[in-house]
Amino acid sequence: MKTSTPALSIRLAGERGHADHGWLDSRHTFSFADYHDPAQMGFRTLRVINDDRVAAGRGFGLHPHRDMEIFSYMLEGQLQHEDSLGNGRTLSPGQVQLMSAGSGVRHSEFNPSSDEPTHFLQVWIHPRERGLSPSYTEWHPSPEHTESPKVLIISPDGHEGSATIHQDVDIYRLRLGEGQSASHQLPAGHGLWLQVAAGSIRVNGTPLAVGDGVSSEDAGLFTMTADAPAEALLFDFA
Repeated sequence: MKTSTPALSIRLAGERGHADHGWLDSRHTFSFADYHDPAQMGFRTLRVINDDRVAAGRGFGLHPHRDMEIFSYMLEGQLQHEDSLGNGRTLSPGQVQLMSAGSGVRHSEFNPSSDEPTHFLQVWIHPRERGLSPSYTEWHPSPEHTESPKVLIISPDGHEGSATIHQDVDIYRLRLGEGQSASHQLPAGHGLWLQVAAGSIRVNGTPLAVGDGVSSEDAGLFTMTADAPAEALLFDFA
């Protein structure tokens, strides 16, 4: 019996929204702030993927959030986080911070370097319920994760040492060398989003460049192969 290949919907990097504030250069996969496209309001409970570059010594001042799961995935430089829950952290490449804003929290994000820019992905996901108690969690790669092609970084129950999110989604970091592959089996009823953070990847043979995203609502096997050293986030929404 022949198995059909899952259908893919591609969101090209060059079609994203763009805001250049001088100190902040941001690319918006979905509608955000002054960028609005009714056809790009998110995917399932995924609401925001912002590809942010922050100049040295600059950042986002203290500001509020509520009823949103917000995580940052570091790509280059450092990011200093402080919030009204009393957390204060400085993140480095490959690390994740996840804040559940819940009933309300205030936080700031700042590039502490005097000369190096910071590059990170900030992702917003709707929680499964409103009014939760605010919380904060992190994921740091262990030595065995450094070169692992696929590792779980965020999940609803924190298994495998992942950060904990209040939504039915498993999120994986892919880190592939040239020619290296990783696979993911998407169950029936689930939805997949993959965001290329660095390099270039083919998903079931379809080429994607840095900044591209791809989604699918079809169950099946997804094979990701790097044409050049690559990094990506893979979301499996139940």
